Amino acid sequence: MTQLHKATLIGSISIFLWGTLALLTRMTGGAIPEFQMMAMTFAIAFLLMLIRWRGQKRSGLHYLRQPLVAWVIGVAGLFGYHFVYFKAMTLAPAVEVSLLAYLWPLLIVIFSALLPGERLRGVHLIGACLALLGCWILIGQNHNGFQPQYLPGYLLALLCALIWSSYSVLSRLVKAVPTDAVGWFCAVTAVLALGCHLVLEETVWPQGWAQWVGVIGLGLGPVGVAFFTWDYGVKHGNLQLLGTLAYSAPLISVVLLVLAGEADASWTLFYASIAIVSGSFIAGKRPKLVG
Repeated sequence: MTQLHKATLIGSISIFLWGTLALLTRMTGGAIPEFQMMAMTFAIAFLLMLIRWRGQKRSGLHYLRQPLVAWVIGVAGLFGYHFVYFKAMTLAPAVEVSLLAYLWPLLIVIFSALLPGERLRGVHLIGACLALLGCWILIGQNHNGFQPQYLPGYLLALLCALIWSSYSVLSRLVKAVPTDAVGWFCAVTAVLALGCHLVLEETVWPQGWAQWVGVIGLGLGPVGVAFFTWDYGVKHGNLQLLGTLAYSAPLISVVLLVLAGEADASWTLFYASIAIVSGSFIAGKRPKLVG
């Protein structure tokens, strides 16, 4: 297995973990304020990296010494995306925000063509658009359409897509920065989220073991390991294919909810599955890239 394929496989772990986001969030009961949840889960992600450093008998302090541009990309990507996303959710309905924010995988496919040694192939664009259609079918069922009074929220949702796609693509330019440094980006994100929480929210602690399992699960998976594997994948793997595969995350979310008895299977799920899987297959037909 080449490094390209290995890195792409590692990056795809993130997509599965992001697919568990809805189920784990459901376990938290939805009562924990957004920035408090963000502070808790990113703190757990940092603790994960601390455990890794401890196992390697390192302090991890030397990973603090990274170029300024890497810090800007890392913190702006992790904190900036979540801050703007939460704000968008307060200004527009969740379905519309999700539909617009989930343009980021398509933007990754397009923006990646601007990187040195990369070029956009037709199969990547066709596959990404088909997968986007499946994603919109899945998220947008019973959707009543966009309404002008929610324009500020829509613009922020588009900014979410721009932030995360830019973070993913620009990370390729700092591929020499080790993934361990993301642990410190998570730490800074946790501190910034804590500050927002103390200013904007009332503290609500999880009640019962299920809610604690949900919070810890989020910190270990979708917010923890997922950001580390994504960093490695976008820096060393097939960026266009990862962008297209990312549309599988909402599909995985719905399937897990159905299996857990939290949602019902439907024809919408079937049609969305066909589109997303087909799009991923088309984008993956010629995965070998230059560089």
